Amino acid sequence: MNNITKEITPLTPSDCFTLFSRQKKGFDFPLHYHEEYELNLIINAKGAKRIVGDHIEEIDSLELVLVGPNLCHAWFTHLCETEDITEITIQFHQDLFDDALLKKNQLSFIRNMFIQAQKGILFSEETINSVKNRIKALAKKQGFDSVLELLSILHDLSISRNMRTLSDAGFSNDQFNYSSRRIEKAFAYMNDNYSKQVTLAEVAKLVGMPEASFSRFIKKRTGNSFIDSLNEIRLGHASRLLIDTTSTVAEIAYNCGFNNISNFNRIFKKKKACTPKDFRLSFSGTRIFI
Repeated sequence: MNNITKEITPLTPSDCFTLFSRQKKGFDFPLHYHEEYELNLIINAKGAKRIVGDHIEEIDSLELVLVGPNLCHAWFTHLCETEDITEITIQFHQDLFDDALLKKNQLSFIRNMFIQAQKGILFSEETINSVKNRIKALAKKQGFDSVLELLSILHDLSISRNMRTLSDAGFSNDQFNYSSRRIEKAFAYMNDNYSKQVTLAEVAKLVGMPEASFSRFIKKRTGNSFIDSLNEIRLGHASRLLIDTTSTVAEIAYNCGFNNISNFNRIFKKKKACTPKDFRLSFSGTRIFI
């Protein structure tokens, strides 16, 4: 995983989903993974290359893929010669739909689709044509109606025919998943206090562990050190502000708990493979947070 970027998405715990719609001339985002589900619609990019897990393939003019949490993926320009590409990306949390809800009979198809999404799902051209206008129109909806429409789209995808899984069953990034009340409590505290100084000592005390033990514990559970975990939370909030506000990069850095702009720029570029300014420019199209 050393050459694969962990993307810190701008979704906050209070968001249901986010949608980005962009016109672009090519693909330049590196191979990456993130904890959220992602539904990606790409139009007019025939000849581009898609990587999902261990699966590599040239794509056609219409592309709709559902990628599960922590599954590495990327699209590259490759042999695509068009310069009028439409890309609509929808990201939503793993827990947007509660496990108890997904176990209901009426949501069984969605539950099964989410299981298959751990390997990545490519939908058929017929399916794409049936839902693409609804995906485009989702940006115009607001509030509860938009959540209902997303659920409806996911249901229609889950019962569609000729969907194809992409990555081999043995390929996954499950080692990046974690389940621990202590970790959840620590992350909730860091999310609530990311703009302030947060120390290892205070978080370790919060979860009832010695500092050294908690430091080893969070590294084992998440794959990140305490400070890297805290910085990822801060970068997530900074990404949201870069997209959703006109605040300067310096203002955003300080408001998200970084004590100097140089440190913020360095960490941001290391984690996201671009500068904060370039990141902001790349999201210049339509974007909504619901």
